[in-house]
Amino acid sequence: MCGIVGYLGKNNSKEIILNGLKELEYRGYDSAGITILQNDFVNYRAVGKLSNLVEKMDSFNVSGFSAGIGHTRWATHGKPTEENAHPHQGAFTHIVHNGIIENYAELKKNLIGKGYKFSSQTDTEVIVHLFEENLKISNSNYEAFQKTIEQLHGAYALLLITKNENEKIYFAKEGSPLILGSNENGEQFFASSDSALIGIVEKVIYLHDGHFGFVENGKIFLQNASGEIPQNFSALPKSRETAQKNSFRYFMEKEIYEQSVVVSDTLMGRVLDNSINFDEVDKTLFDGINEIKLCACGTSYHTALASSYLFERIAKVRVSVEFGSEFRYRDPLLTKDTLFVSISQSGETADTLASLKMAKKSGLKTLAICNVDNSSIVRISDQAILTRAGIEKGVASTKAFATQMVVLQMLSIYLGQIRGNISETEIKKEIQTLREIPQTLTVTSKLHEKIKRLSKRYLHGHGFFFVGRDIFYPLALEGALKLKEISYLHAEGYPAGEMKHGPIALADPELFTIALLPQNMLYEKTKSNIEELGARDSTICVISPKPFELADDFVRTSSHNHYMLEFFEMMLVVQLLSMEVAIRLQNDVDMPRNLAKSVTVE
Repeated sequence: MCGIVGYLGKNNSKEIILNGLKELEYRGYDSAGITILQNDFVNYRAVGKLSNLVEKMDSFNVSGFSAGIGHTRWATHGKPTEENAHPHQGAFTHIVHNGIIENYAELKKNLIGKGYKFSSQTDTEVIVHLFEENLKISNSNYEAFQKTIEQLHGAYALLLITKNENEKIYFAKEGSPLILGSNENGEQFFASSDSALIGIVEKVIYLHDGHFGFVENGKIFLQNASGEIPQNFSALPKSRETAQKNSFRYFMEKEIYEQSVVVSDTLMGRVLDNSINFDEVDKTLFDGINEIKLCACGTSYHTALASSYLFERIAKVRVSVEFGSEFRYRDPLLTKDTLFVSISQSGETADTLASLKMAKKSGLKTLAICNVDNSSIVRISDQAILTRAGIEKGVASTKAFATQMVVLQMLSIYLGQIRGNISETEIKKEIQTLREIPQTLTVTSKLHEKIKRLSKRYLHGHGFFFVGRDIFYPLALEGALKLKEISYLHAEGYPAGEMKHGPIALADPELFTIALLPQNMLYEKTKSNIEELGARDSTICVISPKPFELADDFVRTSSHNHYMLEFFEMMLVVQLLSMEVAIRLQNDVDMPRNLAKSVTVE
């Protein structure tokens, strides 16, 4: 998840690009860079937040006509280093790129064989050298550019500038967002989100997959594979907040919808054809490890609990799960064959941070699963895996849960892979499942409308039971937490099999049961537990791919061949249901009472 800004015109390109990148920094902040082209290239790159780049460029000034491209990065291929930061450079070409080039390894090998030298670990650098190679057999820069994008497989939004045409910017889009704006002064602007262009231009072209072309001297040339196409401009939103919300009612709603995109970012560069790859993790971290201890709070605790099923099932390693707020005040038995994994969206969660310090003091190896690079938990841990969720403005976590869950799912496969506890056939099956998650997380209008209608039935009563079995029990806990956080209605998550051991005493028509009933995980067992509640007159909403005759309400999910795909689709349903109930109760969904986004106190 990265941010792109481009500019062609006579005004201060440095300030225009930096201001645009500030609006996009939430999309990535482990490195940033800018190239300005007048007669020659001026390039600045810096690791860490955008402020580091701003400071580095303080003494640089630009005046007159120039072409400029800028980028703020979440690392996919290659660690967050200055060498891996964009823009990437060839002999006479610079480029910025969002997305992933799936065939980069094959292209790189071929280019190295032709004498090209690579200075980074990224897939992006391939594009620069490929363009310059194609130029040797092309009649023009544009022909070489067209040949280059024809050879790329994967997702990309890219801007390219080249020294021998210093008043042009080439662009292409496939599977990653890119917007082109123009004003009356003949200036042209690019960005990967419209929030970077508000107040600068009034109308933009939202480029579609397969669009490519160039801009020069106030002119735009736009085409697809069939030839030149019309330039359809759209009005920009009037305020940045509207743009950031993309016309959604709440940031939480937007973040539920964008889970499909951010999970794709989480997977990028890590899911290969036959294996899981974490460039940021040294395999020796797992040497001598016989137990994993997962530590977290709130929503992150639920991802820890859910992933514990995967680590034991797939990686065949013993797992324990700890609340940070409890662990820090215990006198736990810690042995050095235990890997301590801290999970936090912000990386500043006080209880989790204190628990991590205890583990470090006891000599345990430590790993952070976090969304924020350079946060306290990331800095203190031996190693870290970033979730790449981007900024989450809604206090009640949604995409943080999804991306943490995907990282931990990948990590369980990775650990099983390096320990030899999973067969090649099983790895391929799990990898195929991972590849299908983004599509599974797409919110359809049919599903959302169904839940909107359904929500009006669940505004009263004396409480909710969210029930599920196996990995769907932690999902039930998370569903109950979401409802509590934003609707202020009492809700509890339970293992479905525990109902008969006490909680079923509360069952009556005013007790609402939200039942998670997957077809690929203990279907008949869970079905029997739900029937027990129905026999005691609880009002039951069943979420399942299979019809349930005794349900008062039924939300049909897709018929998947893997329980994790069912997990993520049911996650969408409980998130949407909680949000729609809260909206009907006229609550502030983004900023629920008594809560804060990052809990930095005990």
